[in-house]
This record gives sequence, C-alpha cells and structure tokens, in this order.
Amino acid sequence: MNAIQELTQQRLLLQLEYQTEKEAYRQQTEQRGLARMVKRGDAWWPVRIGRSYYNSLNQLCVEVFRTEDTEIEHGFEYGRPVVFFKANGANGANGTSFKYFNFTGTVSYVDGERMVVSVPDNAPLIDLQGSEEQVGVQLSFDETSYRMMFDALERVMRAKGRLGYLRDLFYSQQKAETFSFAPMQFPYLNKTQEEAVNRVLWAKDVAVVHGPPGTGKTTTLVEAIYETLRREPQVLVCAQSNMAVDWISEKLVDRGVPVLRIGNPTRVNDKMLSFTYERRFEAHPDYELLWAIRKAIRELRANRKRGGEAYHQKLSRLKERATELEIRINAQLFGEARVIACTLVGAGHRLLEGQKFGTLFIDEAAQALEAACWIPIRRCSRVILAGDHCQLPPTVKSIAALKAGLGKTLMERIAEQKPEVVTLLKMQYRMNEEIMRFSSDWFYGNQVESAPEVKYRSILDLDVPMEWVDYSRCEEEPRIHEEFVGESFGRINRAEAELTLQTLQEYFEKIGKTRVLNERLDVGVISPYRAQVQYLRSQFKKKEYFKPFRHLITVNTVDGFQGQERDIIVISLVRSNDEGQIGFLRDLRRMNVAITRARMKLIILGDATTMTRHPFYRKLYEYVKAFQELRS
Repeated sequence: MNAIQELTQQRLLLQLEYQTEKEAYRQQTEQRGLARMVKRGDAWWPVRIGRSYYNSLNQLCVEVFRTEDTEIEHGFEYGRPVVFFKANGANGANGTSFKYFNFTGTVSYVDGERMVVSVPDNAPLIDLQGSEEQVGVQLSFDETSYRMMFDALERVMRAKGRLGYLRDLFYSQQKAETFSFAPMQFPYLNKTQEEAVNRVLWAKDVAVVHGPPGTGKTTTLVEAIYETLRREPQVLVCAQSNMAVDWISEKLVDRGVPVLRIGNPTRVNDKMLSFTYERRFEAHPDYELLWAIRKAIRELRANRKRGGEAYHQKLSRLKERATELEIRINAQLFGEARVIACTLVGAGHRLLEGQKFGTLFIDEAAQALEAACWIPIRRCSRVILAGDHCQLPPTVKSIAALKAGLGKTLMERIAEQKPEVVTLLKMQYRMNEEIMRFSSDWFYGNQVESAPEVKYRSILDLDVPMEWVDYSRCEEEPRIHEEFVGESFGRINRAEAELTLQTLQEYFEKIGKTRVLNERLDVGVISPYRAQVQYLRSQFKKKEYFKPFRHLITVNTVDGFQGQERDIIVISLVRSNDEGQIGFLRDLRRMNVAITRARMKLIILGDATTMTRHPFYRKLYEYVKAFQELRS
C-alpha cells in the first residue's frame, strides 16, 4: 500500500475507534451507578459550585469543589471535556436518573479538590449555582481530540510540499536524508546518548531516540533540544500526556531555556505555572488595559439593547482594539520563547494557527496514536521521535481496530522501515543488574547494560533483588482465587492483596522500621487491575502497621507508574484461575514497565500455576527462582 492508502486505512480504523468509544461512553453513562462512576474517578459528586469569572483568555469559568470521596484518584485534567448533572437520592443512584445540564465545559485547571471549568458564555450558571438538588460533574466524551485527528489525517492526505514529502518518506523504504559534519562531543553523556544527540543534529527529515527504562531518554532529549536551539530560533516540543509535557518542560527550564507551555500543567506549583501561556499572558504590561476593554465589551452587550449605529460602531472599535492588544501580547510571548510545549492534541490550539517550526520533538511517541502525531507534524520541517515501543502502547478500545493495526505507532513504523535513523540508548542508571537483565534479554536483544554505580545496588547485604511469592501450592482452604468485578473495572484478588501487605511488612521488618524512615526508602505497589489498586489502597489505610510509612508508599496501576521509579516495587498480578486465563496481562509491554520500576528490590506476587502457562511469565518465574535458589 502507498501512503494515501495507508492513511485512508488509518482514518477508517480511527472512525471505528471513535464509534466504539462513543458507544461505550453512552452505555456507561446510562447503565453505571453513580457510586461506581465516583469510585472509578470519572465523576465528582456531590460538588460545591463556587464563583464564576472571566479568565485571562476571556473564557467564562466556574469553580468546582469536590466535597466527598476526596481520596479517590480521578481522571480530570486540563483540556478534558466535562458535563454537569443533577442527581437526587443515594450514592447508588442509577445513571439513567441523572438530569444533565445542556452545555459542555472544559477543564481549565485542577489542583487537589478544586477544579476550574471553562464554559460557554451562554451557560446557565444561575441554574447550576442555585440548584436545590445535589450537583455533580462527570467526564464527557472527547469529540475535540477526534475532530483534530481526523482533520490532521485529511490535511496530510491532501498535502503537497514538505508535509507531502514527509508523508511519503514515512510510508516507504526511501532513505531519510542527513547532514554530514563532524560529531560533537558531550563529556557528560554516555556513548549512546552522545550518538543519539549527534543523530538528531544530523537528521534532515527524521530521527528516533529509543530509550529503554532508566537509560536517560529525557536527559538525552533535553540535550538534543538545547543543541538544536543553537541552530534554530525556536522548536516545538510535544508529548501524548500533559504529565510528559510538564516533565520535559521543567527539565528545559532548569537548563535556562525559555519555555512557553500551552495548556495548564498537571502539577500545580509556582515553578510549573510560571512558564504557562496563561500566567505569562496575565503578567504582560498590556494585560490590564486589555482586561478593561473586554469588560467594557461585556457591559455594553449586557446593558444596551442591540441595534443602532452608535452601539455597533462602539462595539466594533472596542473589539478591534482588544484584538490588536491580544495580537501584540501573543507576538511578544511567542517571540521571547525558544520552546513551545504542548500535548499533541494541544498543537491544534488556535494560538498556534499559522505558526511554523524547523524541528518538532515528540516525547512518549510510542504511546501516541499516529493520527495524533500528524497534528503537530504539519507545522514542522523535520521530526524527532523519542520513546520506547517495548513499554506502554497507545490506548485503543476497539478490539477490531487494534487487530487491524490502529495500535501501530508512527515511531514503530519508522523504526521498522528506517533502522538507520534509530539510536538505542544502552546504558541504564536505575536498576540492580539482576532486575534489569531479564528485561534486557527479552525486549532489547540483551543490548542494555547497567552503569557501574547501580549494578550491585541493594538495600540489604546478600539480598535477593527479585522474589516471586507463589501461593499456587498453598494447602489452605479456600484456595486464593480472583474475582470479577464488572465491565471495565476488572478483577480483584482479596487474598493476594492481604498477602501483598504481609510480604511488604515482613520485608520492612527485615530492613528495620527506623532505617526505612531515616533513609526514606520509597515503595511502589503496582497492580494491572484498577479494582485491585482501589482495594490495596483501602487495606493500606486500614492497617495500623503502615501508618508511619504512608508517605513512602504509592499504590497505582502500571499506567500510573509510567516514567517513575522506586527503591522497592511490589507487583500484585491478581490472576488466579483453573483455566490459566491471564487476560490483558498478555500485553507484555505493560509487564516490562512494571518490572523495570524498581531500583533495588522487586517482589512479584502471583499464582505461578496460572501465570506460567504463558511463555513470558514461565521464563520470568524460572529466572527469579534461579536467583532465589542461588542465594538460599
């Protein structure tokens, strides 16, 4: 297939995914009880509605405060669409009894239990703020992201010039073009990191930085951006998630690079907010005058019956002046910034209309749908992709679309067709050698090595870095088994959860309570299933023993731990059944993420009889057991 045929196929698969996700959202809204939505983090209920005001971007905003279930992690973040609803009755009220307000808002800002939602100017806020019934807010189906992806695919298919060239290059065996000049040396980078930065600088069209866990991908990318800025006035830096954009933006700011962040950060602190577009816009000397003009426009519209030439002339003059000021402020903010940073979908923001960049850097490229990558690519001349297609894949809900290839990323496609543009980072700085070795063998052709300073890192002398706690041969009745807890919420294994807490407690006692606290040994407890994560969190809260250690223990899903690391990682695999069914644990990339988060100690809890019917888990089990026997 040629490029146009491939992209037409992409569009069909994306349409399938769109319909699947929209239908799933409709069914969940209609069938799922309110308590369930709150527990999943898809809704806040009841909420307190705070003040409404116009923000610096002239959007009408309303404050929302979560009043209950404040410990539950939620999915609300900048840019996500939401709907408000009224619901009476108990927490278990069925979704069909909701009464929705007839407007959609967009999350502008979230910090703890406070959220700011931007709403249309004509939104009935009086009804919302004065409702006698209890009000809630729920994540809505995200039409905007799909619209932008479809639009990007259409434009790429029609493209001529540079964008058309990149499209045809990415879908063919044609060699990517390069510059040729002597390699630069970076004494503070290792050999493969230095090679990756040079490959980025040499690339005329495309380069790929493949970074396995702990190999310093972000460090390498920041260096590549820094060096590129010696040659270009400005670059565009994107990532799939807000969190990844924040992370790389923060590192660039630490290097002294002026960053303008389009969209609000996930971690709300002064350092992060200081380089956001909104905060910089508000700080501009002309902002107060612009605010006064906008206020005058709103008052003119509200207090005067429309019509009459004088009214229209005055309104027109004020609008012209406001537009002129806004253009001037934007020109200065964009002119001062060396890096424009946003999510892939954020690259379709109206603020970037007409902007062109020499180079686009996409971090987390292996987690992004190809259609999302084309949104920023159409603004740029060359593309640098960084990520790891052996870790978390893009989220695809339609099984049919996944099987037909929607999950295949642009980074994977280019890595397969143009291996000469890929640099694999080979030195890792996170894990004990024994923890790292299995991942290196299985996923990276045994090419990843441990830096000498981490090779033998451990908490206890003669400790076994990896353990597998297997309860499959446990004689006690009833035998430990998983339970199913409803569609899209997954599975739970209560007995395994108890064993998880017991195992961690025994390890803490081995280390010594004082030492754990003094050295601040941090722990990640990971489970692939959200239901198990929720249950584990509640058990850790109840157990008195863990009270002093709560600030050191994080319990989350595999996706929640992407890009993070801990001294000790405990994995609860959950699956335990007579049929050997392991469901989505067959996606080994997720397991690669889970087992490579640990710096010094990895403990896996799982029913070996169930898990080892799959060759990957059998190999992992044998690998871990061989070390345990060697040390015993």
